[in-house]
Amino acid sequence: MAHALPGRVWVGGGIAGNADFVNAIYGNFPLMIALIVLLTFLFLVRAFRSVALPLKAVLMNLVSVGAAWGIMVLVWQDGYGSKALWGIAATGGIDSWIPLIVFAFLFGLSMDYEVFLLSRVREEYDATGSTEQSVVAGIGRIGRLITGAALILFLAFVSMTSGPQTEIKILGTGLAAGILLDATVVRMLLVPSLVVLFGKWNWWLPTRAAGVLRVSGPPARSEPRLIGVREEAAS
Repeated sequence: MAHALPGRVWVGGGIAGNADFVNAIYGNFPLMIALIVLLTFLFLVRAFRSVALPLKAVLMNLVSVGAAWGIMVLVWQDGYGSKALWGIAATGGIDSWIPLIVFAFLFGLSMDYEVFLLSRVREEYDATGSTEQSVVAGIGRIGRLITGAALILFLAFVSMTSGPQTEIKILGTGLAAGILLDATVVRMLLVPSLVVLFGKWNWWLPTRAAGVLRVSGPPARSEPRLIGVREEAAS
């Protein structure tokens, strides 16, 4: 049958098929990531009326995915913890389909949390004009929702690691570790810190970009400082 196909058949079997799968999927993987990041960035620019906020959002999402990949390699490929937790020695490698699934899950979930948080921050900034106050209000009102949702997903992904197949254990480990790091370190620490650090530059949107996206840029305003408890008490 193979000789009747156009072209030349050099190698057959499962190993050759897996090599073709890896080449087909991961040969265009960087291009796929770049396209997803670009489209996400453009959509968020229009939603947040800002350039810096969407840029930080996609970069932080990539940090979460990269951390999940690194933990999978550390625990399963290198064997730091797989023997102690599951009684399985280092696998020496990760199945080719797992990093792709982890990227799809974590990038989507991380972006959901990012949009929830930054939308609330953006609304508060439009009302008060203070970046610091908007971050405090955003975390105070949406932080518990993000943490609770992430905890539920974390427990669900952890339960996947009780399955008999090693591939499912690896997938569950990557997803659980990624969602936990994203909801705690990235979303509740790094993102608010960067927003406060950037200050008024968070809300910068070039006039030409605003015209192309058909949105109005943020109004020019000074950046009031967060009023402390002592100042409120003194007043």
